[in-house]
Amino acid sequence: MSKLILGNGLLGKELVKQTGWNYISRKEHNIDFTKPETYNYLIETFDVVVNCIAYTDTYDEDRQKHWDINYKGVIDLVDICNEYNKKLIHISTDYIYTNSKEEASEEDVPVHCDNWYGYTKLLGDSYVQAKSDNYLLVRCGHKKEPFIYDKAWLNQVGNFDYVSVISDLIIKLIDKDSNGVYNVGTEKKTMYDLAKQTKSDVSCDTYLHPQIPKDISMNLVKLNEVIK
Repeated sequence: MSKLILGNGLLGKELVKQTGWNYISRKEHNIDFTKPETYNYLIETFDVVVNCIAYTDTYDEDRQKHWDINYKGVIDLVDICNEYNKKLIHISTDYIYTNSKEEASEEDVPVHCDNWYGYTKLLGDSYVQAKSDNYLLVRCGHKKEPFIYDKAWLNQVGNFDYVSVISDLIIKLIDKDSNGVYNVGTEKKTMYDLAKQTKSDVSCDTYLHPQIPKDISMNLVKLNEVIK
């Protein structure tokens, strides 16, 4: 089935690199995710739409930016995919498990973090699950490779990994025509553990901004059953 990636950021670029799938970018193709008429005609010829567009500035307290892209934009995209009978692959985030239980499963209650990013991503997830006729919803954390900072948190734990690794797992789910909600990641680790893999001289940091969650670990049993 033909596939189209929406977005050309860190994850979108890596998915294109690994697959060669077509993509459209807000900058390159002059689309506005808050105005569906600027892109809806572009997805008509594809069977699967992979949404990598999101407003990811966790610290930004501008409610409207998060609301317009992470929630209202998702509403529009779900409705368009339903109208055109397209399967939607929606990329969410492990941040929605902030303040939830340790190693939360897809069936556990997600509790949003104390910022508009986490809140609006959770709202977007909810609309996909409630209204999409055909979807795969991926919750993950993907990082730049190699690690780009001098310090890494020793007290943040999760199943995040480098973007090349997470992209490979997402592609496997898509190729298997998986449906529903999936936590996507690798073994549980600290951010410092991950950083050490690609930056040997990284130092550990124990200060977390109040908006940065300490535990975003996820249960990966469902994922591992599919890709084993």
